[in-house]
Amino acid sequence: MEKKLARLFKGKVVMVTGGTGSIGSQIVSKLLTYPVRQVRVFSRDEHKQFMLQQQYRHLPAGKVSFLIGDIRDRDRVFLAMEGVDIVFNAAAMKHVPMCEYNPFEAIKTNVLGSENLVDAARRENVDIYVHVSTDKAAMPINVMGATKLLAEKIALSANHYRGNRVTRYCAVRFGNVIGSRGSVVPLFLEQIKRGGPVTLTDPAMTRFMLSIPQAVDLVLKSALLTKGEELFILKMPVVKIGDLTRAMIEVLAPRFGHDPKNIEIKISGRREGEKVYETLLNEEEAEKVFENAEMFCIAKKSLSGFSSSKLKQYRSDKVACLKYPAVVDLMREICEADLKEVWK
Repeated sequence: MEKKLARLFKGKVVMVTGGTGSIGSQIVSKLLTYPVRQVRVFSRDEHKQFMLQQQYRHLPAGKVSFLIGDIRDRDRVFLAMEGVDIVFNAAAMKHVPMCEYNPFEAIKTNVLGSENLVDAARRENVDIYVHVSTDKAAMPINVMGATKLLAEKIALSANHYRGNRVTRYCAVRFGNVIGSRGSVVPLFLEQIKRGGPVTLTDPAMTRFMLSIPQAVDLVLKSALLTKGEELFILKMPVVKIGDLTRAMIEVLAPRFGHDPKNIEIKISGRREGEKVYETLLNEEEAEKVFENAEMFCIAKKSLSGFSSSKLKQYRSDKVACLKYPAVVDLMREICEADLKEVWK
């Protein structure tokens, strides 16, 4: 797979929107391990761009291009995408309560911003466009999920009106990416660091979980596999949020000089727009789903290495949750990889 990815990216100009975010920045990092010609980091955060620029200052001039801009700005998007071969769109408003209370802003970024990118990719005859989505887009009940579902549809529908352009549009749908901005993990980490209390909305909630490296791998593999119009979904474990909270306290409290037994957990109740369980694949989508050992793929026809799936739906309340010791092991693994910068 690594050799195939190296061939895919060799000599290519790749743009990552939201390229300074927790997932976007790791996509950038992984891309730079391949023989790309250039990676363009597109985001609106000047400070994070500066910090990322320092991280890659040892690379040849032009290997990484840092572009300040907002995907809402159509002119800026079109200018940034000139000469690009592959696009990964990881830019989004993704905090559920923030979108719930600022719906028009969520629409501008998640919907209209995605439209700008899709149109620019078509005009520039980009080879591959990968849209990063979320489990909240499956049967959405909140603003964030609804806008991300529309963004998915915009990306996948672009395959129907690309005309004689070569662009292949696909999307990937994640569960909760542990350690990413928008997940509960950074919040819990800061609360544990202070000695508690840790505010837990509902211990019975279940969530699909994956690490940032797993999320990045799914994104890159999707670019390799796509023929156009697929929705890729990684197979991932399910955890109870109550178990995740206790596991984080057990693993992290000693690192910050606290006794796990002294960290209090406070139940705060569900936030506006939150679900008790998440859906990655609904019953209607399951009518046309294929799978391999790593992922599901919603597509009109099977891809090489995939076979028809008998899955009827993919919901976090219908999948066996990880046992508590396995959740602790998962958190130890994540802490050693994704969160190691916290205690340096």
